Amino acid sequence: MLKAWAKPFLLAAAPFCLALGLVLPLVTFEKLYFFSDSPSLVAIIAALWTSGDRILAALVFLLSVACPVVKMIGLAAEAVDSGRADGKGFVHRLLPLLSRWSMMDVMLVAVVIVAAKTSGLASAFTQPGLWFYAASAIAAGLLQGLIAKS
Repeated sequence: MLKAWAKPFLLAAAPFCLALGLVLPLVTFEKLYFFSDSPSLVAIIAALWTSGDRILAALVFLLSVACPVVKMIGLAAEAVDSGRADGKGFVHRLLPLLSRWSMMDVMLVAVVIVAAKTSGLASAFTQPGLWFYAASAIAAGLLQGLIAKS
């Protein structure tokens, strides 16, 4: 009964949450009570690129945008093709490798928040983008578990 609605729900929720996690603000930094900044992940990547940190921007893009998108496509392919007898296709082997990196950005933002708070230079507060990004990774993990069981 649970599987009947869980797979379609998670298959829709994971990419939806990922899209919101990429464009909504991740964190708000307040400096000296007057200045604040609330960048999204896409804005952070764009700022890194335009400021000349192209290798870092490419790395963040690869691990934060490209890997989750490829994982979502792979999960969709697995969900549609879950009735296959062998279940040992390329996508089936690729998904565990991508899953290892799913929560890296959430952890990185958490470390930045802790660093900002402990340094005393700024106050940092989580924003909806971080929660949607984390929800996407969790939904994708649950979906992957449901697909593996079927």
